Amino acid sequence: MTATDTPVLAMSGISKRFGAVQALSDVSLEVRAGEVVALVGDNGAGKSTLIKVIAGVNPADSGEIRWAGRGVQIGRPADASALGIATVYQDLALCDNLDVVANLYLGREVTRAGLLDEIAMERRASELLTSLSVKIPSVRVPVAALSGGQRQSVAIARSLLGEPRLVLLDEPTAALGVAQTAEVLDLIERLKKRGLGVLLISHNLADVKAVADRVVVLRLGRTAGVFDPDRTSQEEIVQAITGALDNAVSRRRARGTPPPGPDGDDSGPARRAAPRDQL
Repeated sequence: MTATDTPVLAMSGISKRFGAVQALSDVSLEVRAGEVVALVGDNGAGKSTLIKVIAGVNPADSGEIRWAGRGVQIGRPADASALGIATVYQDLALCDNLDVVANLYLGREVTRAGLLDEIAMERRASELLTSLSVKIPSVRVPVAALSGGQRQSVAIARSLLGEPRLVLLDEPTAALGVAQTAEVLDLIERLKKRGLGVLLISHNLADVKAVADRVVVLRLGRTAGVFDPDRTSQEEIVQAITGALDNAVSRRRARGTPPPGPDGDDSGPARRAAPRDQL
């Protein structure tokens, strides 16, 4: 399934301040259904703040948010959930002492006649994990017994129980081994094939280039560029992240000032020598 033309989420002019700290300034972002958009940037760039704005944890101070083409307000997590936005934070928020089924349905347990319907929850959990090709020993095994990649997969699967249209993933491959990272990247690809929009935060540019359709760079709370990973080198993305392209020369060029000629003047290309009879 390919991304649709109308973004499922479109943000423009998003700003957020915490006291004297301007965390976000005029940020724009779009995510379409069936598309993986990677959000990258150095520590303190504003990535987590933007995710929390989308998730309704820290509402934006200003800016516009459009959902499937219509303007919306996301003032609390319930608003994001009602729209179809699911968030998987880096800490996963899993209960190690509970089994997979209990973690998937934590806070949304299925009941029948006032009692937990364990059979229905187990069946649905097995169907969901199978559809995502998540391999675990049993849905009744405690989460503490799972590998890091399996735990991440369970957290992502839990977010899908509410039938979301957009999934926010905060550093899903952090602290995972090579094999476990591959499992999570495969799962992200499957989310895309299901027609979901995916917003992925990651510091690993190799992972980003492997699964992302577009890369949005944040730097110091501002949008520093949007890149096509298939046409952009990793070095160019790093330059945008670090601000290596933001210097006096690039700013003068943006204003339309021509680069200096070989002789050091600002006339651009070297001036042709005037005929001797004009000297």
